[in-house]
Amino acid sequence: MLEPSVEKTVRYKYEFLEDELDERGCRLWAATEALALGHGGVVTVARATGLAESTIRIGRNELKQSQKLEKRHAKKQTRRAGAGRKKLQEEDQDLPSALDVLVEPTARGDPMSALRWTCKSTRRLAAELKHQGHQVSHTKVAQFLDALGYSLQGTSKVKEGGTHPDRNAQFEYIHHKVKSFQERMQPVVSVDTKKKELVGDFANRGREYQPQGSPEKVRVYDFVDKELGKAIPYGVYDMGTNHGWVSVGIDHDTAQFAVETLRRWWRQMGCQTYPGAGELLICADGGGSNSSRSRLWKAELQCLADELKLTISVCHFPPGTSKWNKIEHRMFSHITENWRGRPLVSHEVIVNLIANTTTKAGLKIKAELNSNLYPPGLKVTDQQMQELNIIPADFHGQDWNYTIKPRQTI
Repeated sequence: MLEPSVEKTVRYKYEFLEDELDERGCRLWAATEALALGHGGVVTVARATGLAESTIRIGRNELKQSQKLEKRHAKKQTRRAGAGRKKLQEEDQDLPSALDVLVEPTARGDPMSALRWTCKSTRRLAAELKHQGHQVSHTKVAQFLDALGYSLQGTSKVKEGGTHPDRNAQFEYIHHKVKSFQERMQPVVSVDTKKKELVGDFANRGREYQPQGSPEKVRVYDFVDKELGKAIPYGVYDMGTNHGWVSVGIDHDTAQFAVETLRRWWRQMGCQTYPGAGELLICADGGGSNSSRSRLWKAELQCLADELKLTISVCHFPPGTSKWNKIEHRMFSHITENWRGRPLVSHEVIVNLIANTTTKAGLKIKAELNSNLYPPGLKVTDQQMQELNIIPADFHGQDWNYTIKPRQTI
């Protein structure tokens, strides 16, 4: 029998490692301790850990058997220097270059490429290489691809399409316009429509903490729920205060809906922040409900200017540059982060999640459900357009930059 202090030490080790070892690992560890203690080790370890002596002996036999296999394997692997199968790239020196030709990006779509418009899976590549006379498996193809510097990658959204020749000039125009308004303490807002969201127990990108093994269950297919429909968040971001307003619509994303959101922002937030304002600058994308080509957008803004007695100036971003709109990365991105991994089960949940979005930089948002109906397809006649009090700017005044002044009432 070994000393009690030895048994106490083994017990301490076991209590420390018990939760980290599976059944086999625990058995092998106990056998290792018993072998280290020598005569009486099995009994001592059994007392300290509560494991059966037979279990420890089984573990000891497993260790001994493993040592025998290692020795036998080492003897079998002994060979003279230079013996054994040659490396594949030594036997077939043209293989790496043949593989590189198949996957080289400039060969995509080339009529002479055997894999044009097909998936570059390792099995397809191996099959084509074999057809060319190279004997290689798909696993070896994967190793060669790694050595050649290739990796599986998705697409990267960096191309903005055709660049307008006056793109940079328009950005400079917007910059100076915003600076001029802010120096005169006049409000400057960025507006846009966020991506439409399905309302209901649908999957939403991202993850949030849940009890382990209990993810929230959502629908398999993203078909619109006819009763709940979609949510259309249209936002107004105040660039001077870092505050925002979002109207969550339920019908259509039209110019009427966009201007109504501006109206609600002004009544709930804007007029309180800028009590003496006489002008308003709106920075908007060139498409969508606030399109630079939309007659209805301009007609509705005229009604808003008449109602609020505000001179409204509008600057549209050039085509393909919507991501530079401030509202995208200063407000909408944080809203998306706030509701990641959560099903948007109702319009009320969406409104609450938007309203509770904050940042360390001081972003605050107010949100409201707009249940009004906004029918699409409304037309503005030529005569109605002539009645608008629109003053085009000297630079791109017919499309991007214009000012709408209140009409005189009799």
